[in-house]
Amino acid sequence: MPVMTYRDAIKSAMAEEMERDESVVLLGEDIGLYGGTHLVTDGLLDKFGSKRVIDTPIAEGGFTGAAIGMAMMGMRPIVEMMTWNFSFQAADQIIQNAAKIRYFSGGQASVPLVIRGPNGGGVQLSAQHTHSLEGFYGHFPGLKVVAPVTPHDAKGMMIEAIRDPDPVLILEAGALYGTKGEVPEGEYTVEFGKARIAREGTDVSLIGYGRQVNLLLKVAERLQADEGITAEVIDVRSIRPFDEETLVNSVMKTNRAVVVEEQWRWFSVASEVAASIQEHAFDYLDAPVERVSGAETPAPYARNLEAAAFPNEEQIIDAVRRVAYRRA
Repeated sequence: MPVMTYRDAIKSAMAEEMERDESVVLLGEDIGLYGGTHLVTDGLLDKFGSKRVIDTPIAEGGFTGAAIGMAMMGMRPIVEMMTWNFSFQAADQIIQNAAKIRYFSGGQASVPLVIRGPNGGGVQLSAQHTHSLEGFYGHFPGLKVVAPVTPHDAKGMMIEAIRDPDPVLILEAGALYGTKGEVPEGEYTVEFGKARIAREGTDVSLIGYGRQVNLLLKVAERLQADEGITAEVIDVRSIRPFDEETLVNSVMKTNRAVVVEEQWRWFSVASEVAASIQEHAFDYLDAPVERVSGAETPAPYARNLEAAAFPNEEQIIDAVRRVAYRRA
């Protein structure tokens, strides 16, 4: 299969759907002439013109509200948040309108809207630009929230999102845009609500999403080589809808679980994963579920401090040793 960057996989998905369906349009700050802060929309203005690739004012609440109205009228807008932190300015539109219009209208109106952009840390953007918002938006019924890690999933989930009749939020880790992976030729989609088994194993389940999955795969290799522990790596990838079955089946096989995320520990996706395992696989657990999360502090700017604020290989390996009773 062709190899493509994460950035180009998303761009390819949007371009293909814009060619297929004239109702698909893009809105966002600097997405046209500038090509997007992370160049995800680079070249699309030249290809589709300014009526379909719309540079907006710096007004997230305004252009998100406009996109909701466009979606209700039959269009399929894709909104780029320059970073997901800026979506706080549009949270009322997303939560109070996009997520609830189908419910309010008794199913008479829908909002086929995609909102996408970089989420989380690892790119040295400091405290106001380094939030991980999957737990926040995953809380609200009416929204679908996904966090792909591979170029394959980034493209497949983007196409799935554009065709979905309801609002979909795609949280792209900014640190992944330059990463590469195989992407199939031809049309395909990736179904929401299905976790991915990124690596088979029998001794412990390592569970994460977004860029943490790549970290878990590195840890799994180290555990196999250095300690003879065979780890299964689960990529949650779909926050809402959420795939409990794959997680539970993995833990029923391995009897141990370590959940890793870069957002803060309290009231997080890892909390929900741990609760699901406890509810549905308690009798199979040989040790309490371990969580490895980001430090309980605003994200630092300095590169060394930012790295220290997010999970690392040693923290995860220590957690695996605890659930395997190899360390007190």
